[in-house]
Amino acid sequence: MTMSTLPKLNIFIPAAGLGERLRPITDHIPKPLIPVLGKPMLQYVLERVSALCPNTIGVNLHHKRQLIEDWISKSLFSEGVQLFPEDPVLGTGGGLKNAEPLLKENIFLVHNSDVFSEIDLKSLVLHHLSAKNLVTLAVHDYPEFNNLIVDEMGFFAGLRSGPEQFGEGSRILAFTGIAVYSPEFLGFLPTGVSGVVNAWLKAVKSGCRIGTFNVSGCYWRDVGTPVAYARTAMEELKRDGESVYIHPSIKNCGGMEIGGYTVIEENNLPDGSISLRNCILLPGAQIESEGRDDTSDGCLLTLFRGRGRKDAPPSPPIGRANKGGMGGLLFENCILGPGFRIDLDESEMLGAEGNGDRILIGIGGSDREYFRVRRGGGTAIVMQCKEDDPDFERHIEYTRFFKNHSVPVPALQGVDIDKMSAVFEDLGDLSLYSWLRCPREEGEIETMYRRVLGILISIHTSAAEHVGECPLLKERIFDYDYLRWETDYFTERFLKGICNMATEYVSGLCEEFHRLAAVVDSFQKRIVHRDFQSQNIMITRGGIPRILDFQGARMAPPAYDVVSILWDPYYRLDDGLRERLLEYYVSETTSTNPYQSFFRKGGLRAIAEDELRESLLPCRLQRHMQALGAYGFLSRVKGKKYFLKHLPEGLRLLKEDVSLAESEYPLLYSVVMKLKDP
Repeated sequence: MTMSTLPKLNIFIPAAGLGERLRPITDHIPKPLIPVLGKPMLQYVLERVSALCPNTIGVNLHHKRQLIEDWISKSLFSEGVQLFPEDPVLGTGGGLKNAEPLLKENIFLVHNSDVFSEIDLKSLVLHHLSAKNLVTLAVHDYPEFNNLIVDEMGFFAGLRSGPEQFGEGSRILAFTGIAVYSPEFLGFLPTGVSGVVNAWLKAVKSGCRIGTFNVSGCYWRDVGTPVAYARTAMEELKRDGESVYIHPSIKNCGGMEIGGYTVIEENNLPDGSISLRNCILLPGAQIESEGRDDTSDGCLLTLFRGRGRKDAPPSPPIGRANKGGMGGLLFENCILGPGFRIDLDESEMLGAEGNGDRILIGIGGSDREYFRVRRGGGTAIVMQCKEDDPDFERHIEYTRFFKNHSVPVPALQGVDIDKMSAVFEDLGDLSLYSWLRCPREEGEIETMYRRVLGILISIHTSAAEHVGECPLLKERIFDYDYLRWETDYFTERFLKGICNMATEYVSGLCEEFHRLAAVVDSFQKRIVHRDFQSQNIMITRGGIPRILDFQGARMAPPAYDVVSILWDPYYRLDDGLRERLLEYYVSETTSTNPYQSFFRKGGLRAIAEDELRESLLPCRLQRHMQALGAYGFLSRVKGKKYFLKHLPEGLRLLKEDVSLAESEYPLLYSVVMKLKDP
């Protein structure tokens, strides 16, 4: 065996605990089965350890044993898992001793069932073997949990019990809940109830080596309390580039309004109208309005019922929910389960940086920082730009200009030019992209898109007619040079950066890119948002769309914006719906509609329908290449890996484009059609 390959090993996952710190959640759901974005924590761990190709995975059981057994028996891991029931529960050491018939065969890795991490488990095992330790603990610097004394040689020396001084070179670190053991360690464990830490201390006292493997800085989360669980769920949302998770079992969101970061787990269909903001609905939670409470606060009494065992008694009323703006129930910053509600503040839910009065928000591709702050009894958004941000002044001027012409942008509430910061109206956290994550009827989607196109129509017509009032915008032309920059961006960041194409293979595209840029540049130019896609459109209370990230606006063919929203890689529209929406835009903006104010004498020339339709395909090609280049840049250079998940749809759209333009751009067609999904 070389040190790059793993030996035979087994895995042990402790899953017997009562989960007392997680109550009342664990009174209903055993900790290993608490879901994070639709997947039980036990499944996350099983997927991680299975990558080591172990002989057998041992799992001990006690609290709500039958539920865990049933889940494992129906999972993909059933054949590779051996169960070790405990009655009574045997503790962290006793659980290992009880599984000795399995664990004595080989070295074994223990991975707690409530830990999320990206620790390199293979490297941990190989380090254990090369160091010839009895035990190797994965440790890190995590101040909240630091209590292990690690000496200057990296060996476990004991537990900190107070502010006492330690040997020179010693450090205080935290145990991650992941460790590798040699089977001889089992000899330090007594039969029956025991703790594993006592066995570590006993082994050290006898002269054995308990080493450490420092993984400080590696992603790690312990889901041990309701606050820790909420933070982990919300953080997993952000790491996936999302703000909303809706379980696939939910087919229609009905009267729900969703804001902030919201997770709705399996089989949760609230009755009636309900608003959720920064909330988690666990399996089995059912929310019902019990009727109007006539007290002066105008609240509604609410029931939380279990949907688990048929013989379970109904839960008592346990709380009130403020009446929402749409006449329904409003829940904020809480975990809702079968018969319980845990209220948290926003900083606890989101793991806010700094204090609860300044919360970092935003999951897009921008380098700017956005903070939600308390202001005047409500909240506002502070935008903090870098000193060299060339778009700061544009953002301020464009905001004022668009606001003056009734384009629905957030109101500007204050500017500090010296600090490169500005304060804006808070539009919430629900983008059109997140709104669409919740299953909806096609009619509801079409209505929303018509509202969104109404914004685009306003930008392309009435605002464009007055562009002379904003010189910064009027002089910013989306011209040939910028169009060529976009296609070079596609070549460097996608074809080379993602698809690893050789330079000589793509060099022949330059002539076709030159012709494409010349064609797009020839069309009539108006104000365009330039990034008019579903993540830059916010859905505010009452289903009213408003726009963000407009500082990149330029003078360009309006079709560029049209294709950005109707052929958006973030959300695939049905072809029939797309065509109806396109017809709606055409009817409201072209010379076929004689009632638009911008057609009056002295205004802009009307958008000709034939020119608009002629410009759609070239703009589709241009836009989708830009989007793929951006996804490559943001994922590989900026480290925002969640953009990778949008590459397949972006490439599908580009293939559709080049298929329609094969005769004009045959080399581009040849290159793109050979590409496989990244």
